[in-house]
Amino acid sequence: MQAADVAAVDLGATSGRVILARVGHDEIRLRPVARFPNHPVRLADGLHWNIVELYRSVLAGLGTAAREEPGLRTAGVDAWAVDYALLRGDRMLGVPFHYRDERTAAGVEAVHARTSHAELFARNGLQFLPFNTVYQLATEELTADDRMLLIPDLLGFWLTGEQVAERTNASTTGLLNARTSAWDAELAGALGIPASVLPPLVDPGSTLGPVTADAGARLELVAVGSHDTASAVVAIPATSDDVAYISCGTWGLVGVELPSPVLTDAARDAGFTNELGVDGRVRFLTNVMGLWLLSESVRQWEKPGGTIDLPALLAQAAEVSAPVFDADDPRFLAPGDVPARIRDWFAERGRRAPGTPAEFVRSIVESLAAAFATAVQSASALSGRSVRAVHLVGGGSQNELLCRLTADAAGVPVLAGPVEATAIGNALVQARALGATPQDLEGMRALVAASFPPIRYEPRRPASAQPSPTTARSTA
Repeated sequence: MQAADVAAVDLGATSGRVILARVGHDEIRLRPVARFPNHPVRLADGLHWNIVELYRSVLAGLGTAAREEPGLRTAGVDAWAVDYALLRGDRMLGVPFHYRDERTAAGVEAVHARTSHAELFARNGLQFLPFNTVYQLATEELTADDRMLLIPDLLGFWLTGEQVAERTNASTTGLLNARTSAWDAELAGALGIPASVLPPLVDPGSTLGPVTADAGARLELVAVGSHDTASAVVAIPATSDDVAYISCGTWGLVGVELPSPVLTDAARDAGFTNELGVDGRVRFLTNVMGLWLLSESVRQWEKPGGTIDLPALLAQAAEVSAPVFDADDPRFLAPGDVPARIRDWFAERGRRAPGTPAEFVRSIVESLAAAFATAVQSASALSGRSVRAVHLVGGGSQNELLCRLTADAAGVPVLAGPVEATAIGNALVQARALGATPQDLEGMRALVAASFPPIRYEPRRPASAQPSPTTARSTA
């Protein structure tokens, strides 16, 4: 079977990339061809995504990919979850809001006036997050003429003219039924959301049609796991199912892959969520604040006009000690002065806060490692899935200190990499649609493991000797 050349468009909360991939039954080769910033814009009514500039950058990146690889056959788009644009016909009604915008509080109040979180979880299986799409939509004045398109589906519409919702990302909205994997029209109606707002669902691997926008090539657009974590989980190089995963970037998504959702009261109370993965798998996971804490701190330190050498700062952090805080405290969600908020967290408890930037970095990384370990242990206990190793993929897998401290806190080996897990998973689903890869997830993951062998970090103490991350967080 011939290898296939595909383009993975991977859009994150701070940057986007277009990556050329050659994928076959015995190889995966990646070549980045475009990288561009993704900066939110504050307008008079709140925080928004600069979606038109993002689309322009995607088109330019696809053009570059086509010039560099004349045999390019398909493209696929993945992005972050929950955010959307409203369309009326072909016209976008407004610039999409950023999930960190303050408007979501009013949406939570409006939804919970009609139904409780417990009732929502029983239907959609999602943890409570104030920015979930269902809460955002509750702030809108919707009509039967409107249609919601999540960010990757919006770009897909502009590329092909097709208005659809890819199922893995639709599962993050709060409006997909966790048992049927179909839109919950009854729930939508109870919340005042017209059924026509919800577009037809498609599965990863579906061909959406030819790219009719001027992308510089004749391409087909293929639906991938358009929620970036869904694509990242495809590329976890696991050869057994007794593992947990951490997809670590701006957010840390920590969990296990299951055949069916876990809809127990205990899972709900622990803040776990059931999101769909590729091939109908369930990503049973919880959100941890992630490297947002580090990137926002660096941004704050650079404000006076200087620059921060993060690798050097991480090396210094490895040589110091620092106290641990609750990385999931809601105060850290919004953009702003994260170091000041960390100081406040400690001051409220009468404890000494970190002082130097190196101490702050150590505190952040150690706190994230503790939160990751707690989440892994909870995922195992709630699902009944034993965990003998943790696969840490994404940008965080390059952070050696984070990987080592996570192994220490969890008491099991951490297998780090691949860094480009999301783009790899995106490309694999495209290549499978072209018949160029193994057809099952296990075969694709074996291919990832052979192409990108992970780095192994052993815990420096046995699991029984680890301080409890839960205790560390609750007493910090």
